[in-house]
Amino acid sequence: MPRNCSDWIEGFMELTENSEPPVLFRKWAAISSIAAALQRKVRVDLGLSLTFYPNLYIVLVGPSATGKGTAMKFASDIIENIPTIRLSAQATSLQALIRRMKETNLTDINVVTGDQTYHSSLTIFSTEFTVFLGYHNQELIAALCEWYDCHNRWTYETIARKKEEVVGVWVNLFAGTTPDAIQASLPIESIGGGLTSRIIFVVEEKRAKLVIVPTITEKQLQLQQQLIYDLEAINRLSGPMEYTDGWLKTYTDWCIYADQHRPFYDKKFDGYCGRRRKHLITLSMVCCASHSDEMIMTSEDIDRAIFLLSEVEVKMGKVFKGMGRSEISDLISDAVTYIANSTVPDIPLFQFAKYFEGDMDKFEMERVIATLESMNTIKIVKAPGVGTYIHVIDFGK
Repeated sequence: MPRNCSDWIEGFMELTENSEPPVLFRKWAAISSIAAALQRKVRVDLGLSLTFYPNLYIVLVGPSATGKGTAMKFASDIIENIPTIRLSAQATSLQALIRRMKETNLTDINVVTGDQTYHSSLTIFSTEFTVFLGYHNQELIAALCEWYDCHNRWTYETIARKKEEVVGVWVNLFAGTTPDAIQASLPIESIGGGLTSRIIFVVEEKRAKLVIVPTITEKQLQLQQQLIYDLEAINRLSGPMEYTDGWLKTYTDWCIYADQHRPFYDKKFDGYCGRRRKHLITLSMVCCASHSDEMIMTSEDIDRAIFLLSEVEVKMGKVFKGMGRSEISDLISDAVTYIANSTVPDIPLFQFAKYFEGDMDKFEMERVIATLESMNTIKIVKAPGVGTYIHVIDFGK
């Protein structure tokens, strides 16, 4: 059956155009929705025993009232109309999550051979990621790391020494949080590897626009129904997703380039950079499914995936600002932001001190300033008759 929308992502963006969430929040809500529909039934085989499934860990990051929850609600309103897409509870224990995965009990039938395969495809949908994750919940963090790789079988031993086994593991994660909440919930040793290396962080600092009275038009209601219908069609896709020679060439060229040109040189992103190829292949699968039932990825699909990944990486580096082993790392991050937003190149020291009087004492301020000087960000100048001021180096660049 032909689809209603020529492209699902573009249709979703049109549906949510008159809303407050930033474009990136809405775009990645659409991407996560398609991934949720594809489940473990679709895969890409590259080489011996190298199989990629279309699951993504996507976390929207922004201050309160930037539209994270609204963007996610647009997606959930569509997904919840498709019963074969299984969702987890907003907050749950590891044991309850395992039980939910086992209860999904989905069956995929090969229309050619008639063979049946079982899979436990589950999308974790949480508007408050830190509530779902808990505080330094190492056991759940470790499980999420293992589930990301979509093992054929995954076994968990309970406290009572009983074994729980999940067949056909597939977990897709879509969540929202604030920068402060990330710092509070994730142990510092997990930053750079582990769970954070598997997450695509979508960072925005403010809402896109102010919509005082959102309206509901007949056209919107019709488009929403069309998107539900089309997502059901995507959910029916099954089997290996093929790729053209053009796709393979672009992928090869990108891998060579990406190996020499990292998007981040911060060690907190070392693990993420090592997993970019998996992210790119998954996004390419999503882009293909967004517009076609043929399950053949083309160069256009991977070009679009490259753009999506590059676009979101522009601000991703901000997600761990202020997170480090130093006890003043967050203060340094705040000071850098303050200086970057200064409208003048010279800031009186007393003005700087007054701004941060509730955050740092005299000794902490001296350490922050000394650190910024060593970073060649500022220079302390003492002028007779004027006083001491902070000179911002390369102001306006």
